Amino acid sequence: MDQDETASRQKGRSRRAGSSQPERQTSMPQRRHDVSPDSGRHDLGSVVTERYPRDLHALAFVDPLTGLGNANRLREKVLEIATERAADPAPFTIGLANLDGFKPLNDLFGHPAGNEILCQVAHRLEACMPDGSTVIRMGNDEFAFVLPLVFERKAAEKMGHMLKEVLQAPFELAERTVRLSASFGFAVYPFAGEAYDDLLKSADTALYRSKRRGRGQITVYSQEIAQEMRRATLLEQALRNAIIADEIDVHFQPIVSLDTDTVVGFEALARWCDSDLGYVSPAIFVPLAEERGFIDALSETLLRKAAEAALLWPKELFLSFNLSSAQLMDLATSSTVLAIIHRVGLDPRRLELEITETAMMRDADMAQKIVQELRDAGVRISLDDFGTGQSSLGRLRDFTFDKVKIDRSFVCRIVNDRASEHIVKAIVTMCDGLGLEVVAEGIEDFAEALMLKGLGCGMGQGYFYGKPADATATLRYLRDRYRDLDTKRPVAI
Repeated sequence: MDQDETASRQKGRSRRAGSSQPERQTSMPQRRHDVSPDSGRHDLGSVVTERYPRDLHALAFVDPLTGLGNANRLREKVLEIATERAADPAPFTIGLANLDGFKPLNDLFGHPAGNEILCQVAHRLEACMPDGSTVIRMGNDEFAFVLPLVFERKAAEKMGHMLKEVLQAPFELAERTVRLSASFGFAVYPFAGEAYDDLLKSADTALYRSKRRGRGQITVYSQEIAQEMRRATLLEQALRNAIIADEIDVHFQPIVSLDTDTVVGFEALARWCDSDLGYVSPAIFVPLAEERGFIDALSETLLRKAAEAALLWPKELFLSFNLSSAQLMDLATSSTVLAIIHRVGLDPRRLELEITETAMMRDADMAQKIVQELRDAGVRISLDDFGTGQSSLGRLRDFTFDKVKIDRSFVCRIVNDRASEHIVKAIVTMCDGLGLEVVAEGIEDFAEALMLKGLGCGMGQGYFYGKPADATATLRYLRDRYRDLDTKRPVAI
């Protein structure tokens, strides 16, 4: 993983299910003081019940699992409140809640158990809501609520914290007890949007931001968030154009044998310098590509360029390349990777793919299948940022890896912190027993390199050995250390 870029829900979320109508802008009543509160009011529910039997109305406006209203009911309720307040512009709030980690529980215990949890969540939300509020199930593990008496940001945040605590209490499931958390996004009318679709989009944006920040987060939509999202949209368009124009570059950082001080391979790292934006950190644009759903296009371009560059290196040097969490949930990943290196002509045995614990946890079964297909083809797999995830030892037991990369957070303190030293030593000893190679990331000085070598760490990577450089500079770096590339002598540092 990139030493100077230590950063790391969704692939562009479409407007949620629940309405059979095409997405469109639904205007709220104008907030005027010269009209009657009931002027121009349309009670959508009344219209429906006058035209259709009551059971059809229920199908259109009620979630059959929980008995809560559905997305149609949310639209109806918001328009109803806005109409009532057309002559008196009092704010109100809508909120969205998404259950964190619900899918793994659903997969583990089965759909009937998952449905039971959803019903318990619905019951809790209804029980704790203030008078006059409405609870909605939008679909899957997402709920919404309309809060007529929540007028401003602080009150919305307070409501979010209360709901968070309510949902954190244990859920009883047959003879088991399970725990959940939830992320929340709120939008206050009319500041976050006067049209229904704008208001809902603002709440969705706030929820999206909460999910990006981690579990159990609460966000109230604001102009600052709006500006942040606009910047992200502009950046997204620029990045898409850069991919099409083949302007994303690949740099390479050497990976060194600590025993012999020779280069054994290079890690490929994405670099982007835009004519208008200037240098854009991969810690920004790589997660953006993943969130907006075009990480595949970016990754395929980078892998092709990296593989083409690696063809010019001595054949004993390997190429290390990072896979994203989205790619570890896509069954086509293994065939795509193998097709690219086959077209380029790179031996699969020279390719090493780095994956993180966090990426694997998204869909462990799918990730394991992809990893196995790649290993069967000769590709080596590295566990990146080891020690920073939630279940490192379990991943080493459940998955088959070839190499472990010790995170730089341990390496940078190894000289002056005995705890870090012992942790690194334990990792090296454990990997040795498991037959895994070890790479220490983020080595910045001789003292760190010397201590790591003394602890038995086999390989290292960091600024001490070389900063990332483009393909041309990397080839020059190699040629300076090889009298003749055809002789395939070791590359001395």
